[in-house]
Amino acid sequence: MADQITRLDEATVAEIAAGEVISRPARVVCELIDNALDAGASRIDIAVDGDGTDRIRVADDGHGLSRADAELAVERHTTSKLSANASSAAAGDAAGALISSSTLGFRGEALAAICDCATVELVTSDGDAVGTTLNVEDGGTTVSDAGRKQGTTVTVTDLFADRPARRESLAGPAAEFSRISDQVADYALARPRVRFALSHDGTTTFSTSGDGPRSALLGVYDADLARQATVLEQATVLDTNGDDSDRQLDVQGILAYPSVTRSSREHVRIAVDGRPVGDSGLRRAVIDGYGSLLAGEAYPVAALDVCPPASGVDPNVHPAKQRVGLRDRDAIEAAVETAVDSVLTTADARQTEAAATDLTTALDAVDRSDPFADLRVIGRFRKLYLLCEDGDELLVVDQHAAHERVNYERLQAAVSDESIPQATLEPPESVSVSPAAAALADAHADLLDSLGFAVEDFGGGTLRVAAVPAPLGRTADADALRATMDSITAAAQPDDPRDALLAELACHPSLKAGEELSADDAEQLLARLGECEQPFACPHGRPTVCRIDEATLAAGFDRNTTRFE
Repeated sequence: MADQITRLDEATVAEIAAGEVISRPARVVCELIDNALDAGASRIDIAVDGDGTDRIRVADDGHGLSRADAELAVERHTTSKLSANASSAAAGDAAGALISSSTLGFRGEALAAICDCATVELVTSDGDAVGTTLNVEDGGTTVSDAGRKQGTTVTVTDLFADRPARRESLAGPAAEFSRISDQVADYALARPRVRFALSHDGTTTFSTSGDGPRSALLGVYDADLARQATVLEQATVLDTNGDDSDRQLDVQGILAYPSVTRSSREHVRIAVDGRPVGDSGLRRAVIDGYGSLLAGEAYPVAALDVCPPASGVDPNVHPAKQRVGLRDRDAIEAAVETAVDSVLTTADARQTEAAATDLTTALDAVDRSDPFADLRVIGRFRKLYLLCEDGDELLVVDQHAAHERVNYERLQAAVSDESIPQATLEPPESVSVSPAAAALADAHADLLDSLGFAVEDFGGGTLRVAAVPAPLGRTADADALRATMDSITAAAQPDDPRDALLAELACHPSLKAGEELSADDAEQLLARLGECEQPFACPHGRPTVCRIDEATLAAGFDRNTTRFE
């Protein structure tokens, strides 16, 4: 039986009031998912029509509501997730209800705020023979009997119908559904034991089985990525200066191998106590845990749920609950970084996929002397850097950044005044992409075509690819398409919109960290880099070469002179 719905006292309302505003359809979806998860749902089905203003339907198999609770739930500041005297409990205790709330919703504002800007139908049953239907429209509520098994279904229609300014401020249907898709994916990865299904205009875009993190990764992304991932489950005792005896930090989730990367850090998804959050510090800790295993401007695919001690989390710091306050943040971030590094080291995750090098084909050399003509390769370091001798200087060359510059200038030459050459795929390939990428593919079909991709939406998070770019030593593949879609999603707008996308296409087939180079290949790479118009930086702006003169080395060894003095 669910906890009884009660009205909060005025002091508690003042403490938690966030002035909840439903700013776009994605916020409606998030709030309804929060309620479903708090109700103990094991399955959540989300259906969206258009951009979400026409209809959003969220159905769950949670504990449901009695009629009395259902009627109270649509009022402001009513909740089952805090006691009526939560304020007084928190006033003298840092571990009080407001600070340690383990539920996703607790303010008692969200459902009422949705009812305030839309027509809402709530159908629910707590297991009794007769369920309840509530219809809320134009400030009035009607109640009737319903036949429904235990659980709750909320249908929201005509969102922002009486708020034309807010409706007009929304992006197009593809962009709004992309936001919804990304946020549902966040929940699916944060709660891998819950089954999620998302549909758009009657077509299922993705679903998860609820069988754990690998199955969640399969549902949100694809089978190939799910195979190239390792599960993380680690408990550690935080290294803090406090005297709190409860210092255990649990970190769990899934990490894709470093060979599987994306161009955007948004694929590093973070949850705290099962609550998806946009926490830049924890995201950075995950990326730092990968360390030098990542090449260039690439980011990993990862989904982690970080569970600090209960007394160390404050969820009441953001109106949309998308950020949390963390006690001992530095210690938590350090522990997360260590956990990621440890798992990637012990798993066979340092493997990298073979990448086409194509180092023998010369570029059209620019009209200047080759700055690397006299270099001599004397060694390699960490399977990423070439060590080269140049007179009284030691040059360290980042092989990925150098190869990326070479491939980028090849691409620029190939598409200087025309579309990128295409290679037709016979038969066409089906590519699973993120829900956001699938939603944007149709809207950007012309741009993708100019970049060499012939793509159409096949439904269910699948793109049918009939042609791919072919300006390099081999044709592009699915990862290049995903990187291109990520770049479009990021909405980078340089002077030439193609430049950012060409940089992503150049990155994918370039040498990766950990990839061994023969002596001949190393010499060829330097020769190709010397032919480039801008040889000293990759297309993302990172340097390709670092110079260390002998005087610097001599000073490091506390020598007064160099060999040439």
